[in-house]
Amino acid sequence: TPGVGKTTLGKELASRSGLKYVNVGDLAREGQLYDGYDEEYDCPILDEDRVVDELENQMSEGGVIVDYHGCDFFPERWFHIVFVLKTDNSVLYKRLETRGYNQKKLKDNIQCEIFQVLYEEALGSYKEEIVHPLPSNKPEDLEDNINQILKWIEQWVKDHSS
Repeated sequence: TPGVGKTTLGKELASRSGLKYVNVGDLAREGQLYDGYDEEYDCPILDEDRVVDELENQMSEGGVIVDYHGCDFFPERWFHIVFVLKTDNSVLYKRLETRGYNQKKLKDNIQCEIFQVLYEEALGSYKEEIVHPLPSNKPEDLEDNINQILKWIEQWVKDHSS
């Protein structure tokens, strides 16, 4: 869900791990990878096929942290692990309100978090054992999440080095 801390986590994780960070929203903006505009939500509509084409080479090389609020259009083969950040509604509401979201966008994003839409999407798109929810309510959560993911990366490298 927007506002849960994906970008903050992704950038900091890339900085500490040496992995490459890709923000899909920025990638789409820079490459104009859109398929129209959604007036109701006041945002461009992502051209998912063009995004996948644009990312294919980088993803096949590995070592990429992908930051986006949806995942069902990404090929399953791209990911060894998926983290879904989750934020309490009262915290999330304040974050989104600060961003100036209109009432409909604010309400719909809060409902999306309440009903765990993106977590369910991740579970439906990837093997359940690679999908991990992480709390993202306070600054300490960020540090805990980074440390947990860094340990996972370290273990994955150990397990896959020949």
